[in-house]
Amino acid sequence: MKPKTIQTRLKVYSFIVIALLAVLGIRLAVVQLFHQQAYQTQAKENRIRLVAVKAPRGEIYARDGEILANNELVYTLNLSYLGLKGQDNVVDNLAQLLQSYYPEVDKKYIEEKINLQKYRLFEPVVIVRDIPWELVVEIEENRQTLPGVTITVEPLRTYPEATLAGHVLGYIHSISAEELASNEESKYSINSLIGKSGIEKQYEKELRGKDGARRVEVDANGRPIRELMTLEPSPGNNLYLTLDMELQKVLEKSMDQVLQQLQVRYPKAQVGSAVVINVKTGEILAMCSRPALNPDDWKGKLSNEKASYYYPPGKYDPMNPGAETNRVIQDSYPPGSTFKPITGMAALDRGSVDPLSLVNCGGAYWIKPNIKCTGVHGNVNYYSGMAKSCNTYFQEIGRRAGKDNIIHVAREFGLGSKSGIDLPDESQGLLPTPQWKKEVNEIILNQRYAALLKRLEEKYDALEQEARGNQEELEKLKQQKHKERNQIDAEHDIRFRFDTNWQQYDTFNMSIGQGYNDYTVIQIVNYIAAIANGGYLMRPYVMKSVVSNEDKTLKTVKPEVINEVDVSPESIAMTRRAMLAVTQPGGTAHFLFAHFPPELQIAAKTGTVETGRQGDNQKKEFHGVFVAFAPFDDPEIAFAGVIEYGYSGGVSVGYVARDVLEHYFGIKDHLADEKAPVEEEPDSTDQSNENQAVETDPTMRPR
Repeated sequence: MKPKTIQTRLKVYSFIVIALLAVLGIRLAVVQLFHQQAYQTQAKENRIRLVAVKAPRGEIYARDGEILANNELVYTLNLSYLGLKGQDNVVDNLAQLLQSYYPEVDKKYIEEKINLQKYRLFEPVVIVRDIPWELVVEIEENRQTLPGVTITVEPLRTYPEATLAGHVLGYIHSISAEELASNEESKYSINSLIGKSGIEKQYEKELRGKDGARRVEVDANGRPIRELMTLEPSPGNNLYLTLDMELQKVLEKSMDQVLQQLQVRYPKAQVGSAVVINVKTGEILAMCSRPALNPDDWKGKLSNEKASYYYPPGKYDPMNPGAETNRVIQDSYPPGSTFKPITGMAALDRGSVDPLSLVNCGGAYWIKPNIKCTGVHGNVNYYSGMAKSCNTYFQEIGRRAGKDNIIHVAREFGLGSKSGIDLPDESQGLLPTPQWKKEVNEIILNQRYAALLKRLEEKYDALEQEARGNQEELEKLKQQKHKERNQIDAEHDIRFRFDTNWQQYDTFNMSIGQGYNDYTVIQIVNYIAAIANGGYLMRPYVMKSVVSNEDKTLKTVKPEVINEVDVSPESIAMTRRAMLAVTQPGGTAHFLFAHFPPELQIAAKTGTVETGRQGDNQKKEFHGVFVAFAPFDDPEIAFAGVIEYGYSGGVSVGYVARDVLEHYFGIKDHLADEKAPVEEEPDSTDQSNENQAVETDPTMRPR
């Protein structure tokens, strides 16, 4: 290349370089002179971190101030995504380090946590809360291989009494994406813990508090240099519950011991629930559901062992949900003979029966389907019929009262309707009516009819394919198909007319608490409380007051009457007297309370309930139901409980009721005496043989 050409090109390049330097200089001058403050602010912000300061949840106390839920400072393991260098290696190293402490926290789990937070990666990802000090030390020792991994100290919920009142308190757990999206106030982050059940869920707004924040200056490696400013968190409000701590302990202790002893004879007796209520106010004094729930189990990821406990492996049984379920409010059962006071009040109020008029019991009701009685009782009246739990008597007065009156009285006492208790996820139960039966069976029968027609079509489509080309055979098949279709139509019409209409046996079954009756334990205890207090259906409640962190009372719950029943005071009074006969000599619960002082009288009702579950032995397997209130002359508390597969109410959950009433009235201190509550099984004649024969009806549907 010629020197002149090279010189020319060098000049061009020089001009270009000078021009670029000039542009760069001008741009630098503009930045320095006109945008200095903005960029300086950005530079400062790049070394400033905003760290959330978790607010302690409000504490939960029993009625007399005993602590049920509070907070403790714990170490929390976080992963700052933006601080990761070589993400896969960090996750691998962290997962390997955690394996000996948390086998369920593997690489996949950590990656799922990161993915769950993929749109909020500016926030640290919480991996594990409440890690042990030994793990903190190991993480610090391996700091070079774990960039982005941080340890923070934060308050975390703890439950000093472990499983005590676990289902009432509920538990907290990580907020879901749906819950976060639905929170318009944006007071939560993806790492927040939120109430998932019980009081923790019901009163989340009162308990949650308001998080604070710290502005921290960090160096290029993200290490803190100094704290610039702190906005202190505001703790949540404290709650005082209506629970009586002693009574709660007695209820749970007795339930556990009774279940343990029942399982020797009845291995399936592993589930129970019971509740004690103040009949004058609706305050829940104690509530128990078994299997137990420990709220501490739910603060982090459930271990495989705990997951198997709360959600037993195998085929899911909707009739026997996991241990997470509060069976007092979320499960429902036929009430059995504990429904008989409803039938009695319906008959008395209509004037269909005089309480002293006699009905002869020969061991079974004389109108088909001839449902068996609990024994051969001869002539009985309202009081002796209740005492002996005579099915024949109550079926007859149920027939006289009529289904409409029984349904009306049951509805007046809150059966088949949510009680309104301040706990989430309450079930409604079922008060059967002719309209309900018609609607349900129409759906079932029409589905069955459609399935039969479909199978018919499929059957003859296949046969016609085989006979294709044979006209004689096709004609024969057509006639056979028409004949079978007519038979299906005729059977459907007959069954439809029968099954969609209320039948006599429906009234007989309802009268003794069987059939389609299905109520929660909270509904049952509330209806018994309304009998005890003279006809006032109260709204049951668990939260007594809300108190601020400065000890200022913000809210106090007052008793609320849901309904003043339109059953006459005379009918209610006679029913109370009939329930008193149950605990007197000859009554099915006399053996439980015979040792009580004569001035302390107990009114009660035992119940033996067909499970109605497929696969059960309907002649040997029953649920036990028991209700009571006391004292008879001036009622204070009512009890209701169920033990699944407990055989009968008297010899199962009746013992739990006895222990609760003994402790409440000072007859026996069950917290000082560790003796087992179950005595030798009483003579069957003292229970009027209620546990020897149970109402049976082959027409009842599977439950």
